[in-house]
Amino acid sequence: MRGQQQVYDYLNRLGIGFEYYEHPEAPTIEIAAQYYRGEGTTLCKNLFFRNHKGNRHYLVIMDSQHAMDIHDIEHRLHQGKLSFASPERMMKYLGVRPGSVSLFTLINDVNHEVTLFVDSQLKKAKKVSFHPNDNTASLVISNADMMKFIENTGNPYEFLDLY
Repeated sequence: MRGQQQVYDYLNRLGIGFEYYEHPEAPTIEIAAQYYRGEGTTLCKNLFFRNHKGNRHYLVIMDSQHAMDIHDIEHRLHQGKLSFASPERMMKYLGVRPGSVSLFTLINDVNHEVTLFVDSQLKKAKKVSFHPNDNTASLVISNADMMKFIENTGNPYEFLDLY
């Protein structure tokens, strides 16, 4: 699977500049917030779900400052009953272990099987921050570059009001 270097190479091929911050392992948003950097940057929370049949997978990204209950997400996504995907599913579809899921993991979904849901509030963010397929670093990119990345992955995506 594609790790950190492949994310940097992918971003460079797209002409997407980024700020790189190395830090100790940060497998949760609470830990990642301790190492948060970047004035005017929105630290993003990344949630990976599967439907009740296990045949559809969803990546939800949102501002880390907002709590979200899984039942509320089910209601807003209109995808039926959801549960968090297992570590095995994370590896199969996104190529990462728990605690490293982010927008950038979509480069590992070569069959475009994961649907991306982006909170509409992120459209207002000047910059956003995500792990580069490993939770020992964070990358900051502009909002415009986030959109460029999303468009380039080929994954289906939708903006939703999540709160």
